[in-house]
Amino acid sequence: MPVVASAKDSVMVVTYQIGLTEQGSPKLSQRSFPNIKSTSSDQDVYDVAAALYSLQDYPLISVRRDNRVDLTP
Repeated sequence: MPVVASAKDSVMVVTYQIGLTEQGSPKLSQRSFPNIKSTSSDQDVYDVAAALYSLQDYPLISVRRDNRVDLTP
């Protein structure tokens, strides 16, 4: 019996720099934004993250999209 994968939703995970360590390395933090529509394009997800963090004092380092999928027999 084959398994059926159904797209559920996505989570946008944003990494941003909150300062520097004593050694001068970047100090990073992450924030997750759940319930992103699975039908949203990758470009739209990135554009939303870039727009949100353009309003912040902290620079955006990376954006990751984690897709959630329901597996049923």
